[in-house]
Amino acid sequence: MSKLKSAVIAIAACLGLSVSTAMAGGHTSEPGDIVEVAVGNGSFNTLVAAVTAAGLVDALQGDGPLTVFAPTDAAFAALPDGTVETLLLPENIEQLQAVLLYHVVPGQVMSTDLSGTINAATLEGATIEIVANDDGVTVNGANVVAADVPASNGVIHVIDAVLLPPAN
Repeated sequence: MSKLKSAVIAIAACLGLSVSTAMAGGHTSEPGDIVEVAVGNGSFNTLVAAVTAAGLVDALQGDGPLTVFAPTDAAFAALPDGTVETLLLPENIEQLQAVLLYHVVPGQVMSTDLSGTINAATLEGATIEIVANDDGVTVNGANVVAADVPASNGVIHVIDAVLLPPAN
């Protein structure tokens, strides 16, 4: 696990070089792209490492708009032992890409756009169920713990679990 943690920190540090000085302070009039915001936040080291390993950095830095349901490091840590390490192996890149793209919806979906139950198509190809009610918002049962984190090419909603696409 220490090798994985070191790799995650190294990848995040390398990506952090692209974060503007304004982002490093956490305050800027114009947010960075989705990857820059995730790196600058500090709670998404595993997600950033996975996006890098999957070769999806450029896709998440594209024009968008995109909506990303971003699991925290704690969400990844809650997966069964060895899951993250297995997904990060080069031979599992397609499976890793599927898991990550299952967290991304084309377009910008703000929390104010949500009510009731919505089935949204993901970039992975399957749909996710978003439920908004008086108790909050969930995505396939994962709680949205922070909503509407702005990025220049979309929005991030922080979730407390990793979403796994349905088996094909």
